[in-house]
Amino acid sequence: MRVFIDTSAFYALLDRDDENHRKAKSAWVDLLKNEDTLITNNYVLVETFALIQHRLGIHAVRGFQNDILPLVNIEFVVPELHRSGISALLSASRRNLSLVDCVSFEMMRTLEIKTAFAFDPHFKEQGFNMLP
Repeated sequence: MRVFIDTSAFYALLDRDDENHRKAKSAWVDLLKNEDTLITNNYVLVETFALIQHRLGIHAVRGFQNDILPLVNIEFVVPELHRSGISALLSASRRNLSLVDCVSFEMMRTLEIKTAFAFDPHFKEQGFNMLP
């Protein structure tokens, strides 16, 4: 199975104090055991790096880069996908929906990925299956 990973899952996996840490850790172990194909995009990584650095520090960023990212396929956002994400964001006209989310949804649809490892309810709203 191919699974898209969102910032919310990466962060929960790294922060032991996050309310979703135990669920994230268990889901991560299952994903690795099942040898699922793990996918994210460079926009999620920018968001994740900034969040981890701000909340947990550069040591945690280094751990993320060295221990987690080698297991994940990174798809780069092309201009057409960026434009589609902006269009979806503006059409939604919602304050709490981000460009990163909209681009991620568009990428998942383009790549025909149906499952997200995420704690962000927007993925479910968009019709994707969520782990855990």
